[in-house]
Amino acid sequence: MKFGKEFATQMVPEWEEAYMNYNQLKNLVKEILIFQQRQTRSLNMMKPHSKANSLKRKGSLFRTYSGLTSRFGNASVRRDKEEEEVILTSVNADEEHGECLKYQTIFLRSSDDGGEFELVFFKRLDSEFNKVVNFYREKVEEVVKQAEELNIQMDAFIALRIKVTKSAAVTPVMERNTGEVSEQHQEIRVDDAKEHKVASLDVLNRIKLNATIETPRSTVRSVFNSLNLDLQFNKNELKEAQGKLKQAFIEFYEKLRYLKNYNFLNQLAFSKIMKKYDKIAKRNAADAYLQMVEESYLGQSDEVAKLIERAEATFIKHFCNGNRSKGMNTLRPKAKREKHRVTFFVGGFFGCVLALVVVIITDMHTKDLLNNEEKTQYMNTIFPLYSLFGFIVLHMLMYAGNVYYWARYRVNYSFIFECKPGTELGFKQVLLVSSGLSVVTLAAILANLEMDMDPNTLSYKAVTELLPLGLVIVVVLIAICPFNFFYRSTRYFLLVCIWHCICSPLYTVTLPDFFLADQFTSQVQLLRNLQFYVCYYGWGDFKKRNAQTCNDSSIYKTISIIIAVIPYWIRFLQCLRRYFEGCDSTQALNGLKYFSTIAAVVARSMYSQKQGMTLKIIAASTSGIATIFNTYWDLVKDWGLLNKNSENPWLRDKLILPERSIYFIAMVLNVILRLAWMQTVLDFQEAPSLHRNALIAIVASLEIIRRGIWNFFRLENEHLNNVGKFRAVKSVPLPFSYEDADKNL
Repeated sequence: MKFGKEFATQMVPEWEEAYMNYNQLKNLVKEILIFQQRQTRSLNMMKPHSKANSLKRKGSLFRTYSGLTSRFGNASVRRDKEEEEVILTSVNADEEHGECLKYQTIFLRSSDDGGEFELVFFKRLDSEFNKVVNFYREKVEEVVKQAEELNIQMDAFIALRIKVTKSAAVTPVMERNTGEVSEQHQEIRVDDAKEHKVASLDVLNRIKLNATIETPRSTVRSVFNSLNLDLQFNKNELKEAQGKLKQAFIEFYEKLRYLKNYNFLNQLAFSKIMKKYDKIAKRNAADAYLQMVEESYLGQSDEVAKLIERAEATFIKHFCNGNRSKGMNTLRPKAKREKHRVTFFVGGFFGCVLALVVVIITDMHTKDLLNNEEKTQYMNTIFPLYSLFGFIVLHMLMYAGNVYYWARYRVNYSFIFECKPGTELGFKQVLLVSSGLSVVTLAAILANLEMDMDPNTLSYKAVTELLPLGLVIVVVLIAICPFNFFYRSTRYFLLVCIWHCICSPLYTVTLPDFFLADQFTSQVQLLRNLQFYVCYYGWGDFKKRNAQTCNDSSIYKTISIIIAVIPYWIRFLQCLRRYFEGCDSTQALNGLKYFSTIAAVVARSMYSQKQGMTLKIIAASTSGIATIFNTYWDLVKDWGLLNKNSENPWLRDKLILPERSIYFIAMVLNVILRLAWMQTVLDFQEAPSLHRNALIAIVASLEIIRRGIWNFFRLENEHLNNVGKFRAVKSVPLPFSYEDADKNL
């Protein structure tokens, strides 16, 4: 792999703009090469004939012989040295940035042919180098301040642990500066036998516990009490503080690793580009420039390396009981290794899916099931039962496509979703789950058809109807299985997000929570199919394969309306929670958007159950308003598009996809697919040969596809917002707050 590609793949995605622009500098070097090639061709065309060359050589034969040594030898060496000197480097104070230094290169050969190209190269090179140094300096200052805060937090934690465990004394984890890093900040370190002190319990008189509003209990408690709670000195407080500090150390250490990698990659990039320049321009400037790089803050600063060492030692000692292997596995989780068996099984499952589809279609055709009198009965009962799995599989396929393109265009989806490192599913894993579920579902459908048609199994008709229910039970059992198999961490993460959605607004709303709730707003038909499961099997209709009881029940119809409203109601409550926590008016408008959608869903559902011109007008008007509101929000707020003053007209300043036309196509598809969803509720003219349930399933599938498209651009916009803020690690709330402003312990 060429260095340029390797350099790009190893960048921290959110810091990409802060890295040296290697490709741009490489293109400038290529311009120098192109100029030289043109000059060479011009000289070859103007080159004298052989006669002139012979005269030149002959003239040289009559020159005075100067011997093997000459009294002008030293002057010649000095002249060669001057000719070899290409650049001069200097360091000046940058008035715009206070105490920051500005590195500058003076090119001494600008009068040479093509020197203007080399002059442009060095100006750009200096600009990139100053950008890198200033960014690195800022980030180092940030981690130094974070180290100071962690020092203070750890002192309080140690004191709390002493108080809770009633120990006589314990070696503190964090101390003041020992001079190993700098005289201006504290450092994270492990105390040795020479330097230790008894942890002071006086700090407990000046701190309070930060109770973050993360659970229903803490939410209710926050309504009546302040979030800064007095310490009760119990084990629960100690456990909570330890958990928060442990996570804070993990995120802090990850940022240190990012900085170390940033430093190394950029120094390597400057070395590579200078060597490429020397080779093409036939200069000898690399040594002088790289010496400046080596002597700069980028090359001389060692704060990050020291903080890494001390953070490792502190974490291992106080959060892993001295177990270095366990501690390092937590701080540096191993990268996931691609398993070939996943690819093998995905291919095998998709082959089985194709074979089962062919068998089912052939079976239906040979037994003339499409013209059978039981066709309507099948479509009213069996089809809704199995279409539930179709909606799940389609959504997973769209998600697999999203993951593939997020990874391809370096959208850091695992960080955005706050997945535990190394547990996020790649697109192949998602395809494995979806294809496996497809095989099981199609096999059940085929078994259902065969048992219905086989005279020997007609007496087991009720058992035949239990196949879809059994499949649902198996899927649910796998999802909640506590054993460590079949992507347990991902299953647990999904269940936690579902629980947070159910308990809205009692939990703090995170991006995974509202992102999942948005997925449910596109799976209304799946939720109604689950309702049909409860009715069909709960009221015993499966014994006679007749859903008349469900269809004629007013309770069932009322619950159907409530089921359709639930996803939007969850999002409405989440918006309210975020509004009251952050006083963000945007969240209030977003909540109003979902409330308008709730009104439209209720009106449309009532119209579908009770026909009437008044209800039709209300349904059409509320649906129109909600559709316009939702479409505007999708394109402008969620995708960040339709900005006429952007560098990319009617899009946004920064785009990930190389083709701008894709964004316009996505916007048009979003509008069309939203309008298609209205067909099921406004009861437009249906295709005469298509059953209503089939039409509902098709339109529901279009909505799932629309959501899949929305997912990609929504996360792209979120990623670009993180890039704009250089946010590459999670911000973790710390457990303690101090009453005194200076925090001196």
